[in-house]
Amino acid sequence: MKFILSSLKLLKSLQALGGVIGSNNTLPILDDFLFSLKEGKLSITASDLETTMIITLEPEMQEGEGDVTIPARLLLDIMKTFPDIPVTIDINSDTLMVELTAGEGRYKLSGHKSDEFPQIPVLDDPTEMELPAEVLANGFEKTIFATGIDELRPVMSGVLIELSEEYMTMVATDAHKLVRYRRMDVKSDQAASFILPKKPINQLKNILSGKTDAQVKLAFNPKNAAFSFENVRLVCRLIEGKYPNYEAVIPTTNPNKLTIDRLSLLNSIRRVAIFSNKATHQVRFKMTGQELMLSAEDLDYYNEAKERLVCSFEGDDMEIGFNSRFFQEMLNNMDTDTVQLEMSAPNRAGIMVPIDNENKEEDILMLIMPVMLNQ
Repeated sequence: MKFILSSLKLLKSLQALGGVIGSNNTLPILDDFLFSLKEGKLSITASDLETTMIITLEPEMQEGEGDVTIPARLLLDIMKTFPDIPVTIDINSDTLMVELTAGEGRYKLSGHKSDEFPQIPVLDDPTEMELPAEVLANGFEKTIFATGIDELRPVMSGVLIELSEEYMTMVATDAHKLVRYRRMDVKSDQAASFILPKKPINQLKNILSGKTDAQVKLAFNPKNAAFSFENVRLVCRLIEGKYPNYEAVIPTTNPNKLTIDRLSLLNSIRRVAIFSNKATHQVRFKMTGQELMLSAEDLDYYNEAKERLVCSFEGDDMEIGFNSRFFQEMLNNMDTDTVQLEMSAPNRAGIMVPIDNENKEEDILMLIMPVMLNQ
């Protein structure tokens, strides 16, 4: 079989697929891309058994049909060196030798039989719906940073997606911070929920960003989920297990409210945190009247920093400590100019919400657990 494609078009597809291939694959065949040429279409597949991604392209010219797997790293490395020129790939169906011709260069590499490449999972009796690519990309962007890495609690290493007749909710938490991202403009006829792993989320987030008008077809059953849009299809195994009751940990009564410019707070925390304890990354928030005092210290090295910020504060004067790294992540994932931090007590979680969010269909709530203050 033989086909011709633009090198840039092929490279972009291979780079998108490359994120699926694991670094320590148990099966050598998983280090390859599967090329399948049928009925004028070229499908390229990458898999790590848990996540499978397929991109379909239309070659400028093709002869014959067939399947072959080609070493991913070698193919990517050579494709990166070409300018945007036509590339001819010729596969000998008997020897599986792959010959690549581009400009004045000819390159040969060994292909492998496709028999051992994992089959694409077929979803039995799936629930199906369509949703805007932009909504998915935004939701993944806002939640993935809060997922956990604890192998003993695998359900918290993914993002919970809940569908209802009123809205769609995405939730991520690592027990120190939590994000609840809700879209009022995405509804489902029937209530459902599933937990998506981090790897397919990263793949989808990267590919969907910038696709403002695309629609994504989502299909899922208790074991797998499939996302299809344009010429891309991604199928992944879901995380099994019961997600923690996240609503129970969100405090509902928070009389102390700090309203402040997001970037001013972010930049101050960045500076002050340099002087914080390297184990706790603690930054102390002291709120009195319309003033916020940020401070951090590392007693081991006699390092100390203080900054005063103007803010709007309602409630009783209070002091509370937060992990500066977590706090910066949350502020970085807010889009509005102003944010509000709602608190009840120094030992209770703080809630961060955006103020004057331009997207009225979006409801974002971020929760951060306090760090006990050193007196």
